[in-house]
Formats: sequence, structure tokens, C-alpha cells
Amino acid sequence: MDLQLQGKNILITGGSKGIGKAIAKVFVSEGANVSIVARNLDSLENAKEELGGNVSIFQADILNVVERENLIQNFIDKYGKIDVLINNAGGSNGETAMTTEMDLFYEALELNYFSAVHLSKLAVEHMKKLLSGSIINITSVFGRESGGKVTYNNAKAALISFTKSLADEAISYGIRVNSIAPGSILHETGNWKRRLEENPEGIKQFVENEIPAGRFGTPEEIANVTAFLASEKASWVVGASINVDGGQSRMNF
Repeated sequence: MDLQLQGKNILITGGSKGIGKAIAKVFVSEGANVSIVARNLDSLENAKEELGGNVSIFQADILNVVERENLIQNFIDKYGKIDVLINNAGGSNGETAMTTEMDLFYEALELNYFSAVHLSKLAVEHMKKLLSGSIINITSVFGRESGGKVTYNNAKAALISFTKSLADEAISYGIRVNSIAPGSILHETGNWKRRLEENPEGIKQFVENEIPAGRFGTPEEIANVTAFLASEKASWVVGASINVDGGQSRMNF
């Protein structure tokens, strides 16, 4: 299927590894102009070499307000417009609600929520001028239901809620905002890879008990849905939160 993404300007946070790099690879294969963002320059340069195609790198710490503003401005200066923003950067910390220090709650919200909110607002200001654009927030099934570490669960739930709120505002300008909620995804730099190496039998039992499909998901399976959502093939999908989880989540909708 031709997703008609050729020549589109795509910005992906957390794009140097894992799900973000897989998303970048799919957009490269569609002929888009792909820009990936991360803090580590070596990781960015390695990802750029691996991805090939028309890939640009932007080194930025999205925890920093000024760096977020500079990121969007530098992207606009380079490409003239932004067609698609993928807010993929994220991570978990802490333990239980009562044993996790407050600074970790603030950190989790800054990384998983406020950075995406801020970048989305900045991107919308540019997308409005062209009356088109797509923003996709990578969340988690544990933002849609209880599970995972409390800081991560809270922040991703907030991002799903923000997605719907912004979507309802932005669609009048031709801008579609949606989110994807991955289940447990296995990749080389992820927590599941580490946990699988540390406790293979325990993780095997987790998969058997918790994932009806009987395996972990792959970054490419998230990436394929992301590319579809960014395309005009998904023109009537607005404010949605889409599970991509092999049946792992327990909700009815």
C-alpha cells in the first residue's frame, strides 16, 4: 500500500533506538524526510548510518524547555514545515506509589507527558499555517489501564487524555492527533530484553499468562501502525488511542 508519505517532513523523538528507530525506518522506506532526536550524539550518528535514506539528526534533551523550543525552530529552519510529529521518547522509573520519591514523579511527567505536550503545541502552531499535519503520541497499554510502574502509568494516562483534548481542537485546522498504546515490546535496548536475560523462565511464564498472542511484540509492529496513522489513509481517525499489544490489555475498548 502506498501511504503517500514521500517527501513528508517527519520528526521523531527518541528516534535513535528501539521503537523510535523502527518508526524512522518505516518512514524512510516510504520516501519521507526523516529527522530523529536523542540526547546521545553517537547513538544518533549510528542510527543515521544504519537507516540510510534521507535522515537528519537533532541532538536535544527534551527534558529541557529551551531545547524543545530550539528543536522545533531548527527543524522548521531546515525543512520549512513539519508534516508529522511522533512523540516517542519516554521511560519508566521508581517503584510503588509510597516508595517512589516525588522528584521521580516530576521527572516521569516531564519525560513522558510535558515534553510531548510542549512539542505538540509548538508543532501545531506551524501546522496550522498549512491546515494539515499529524501528531502521534506513543503511550502504553498501561496508560489505558492499571499496570506497570506508577509514575509511568500516570504519565501515559495523562498523555492519552491530552491526545484527545488536542485532537478535538486541532482537527478544525486539518491536523490529526492520535496515540498508539503498545503492549510489551521486545528490542535490544529495552527493559524486556534485560529482564529476559536475567530471568528467562519467569519472563516466559509472563508471556504465557499475560499476552494471548503468545509472544512479545516487535518495534516494527508499532512502526507500521504509526506510519498508517500518519498517512491520509487514516484521514478519519482523530483523537484515537489504538492498542497494539497482541491482546495483552484487558479492556473491552
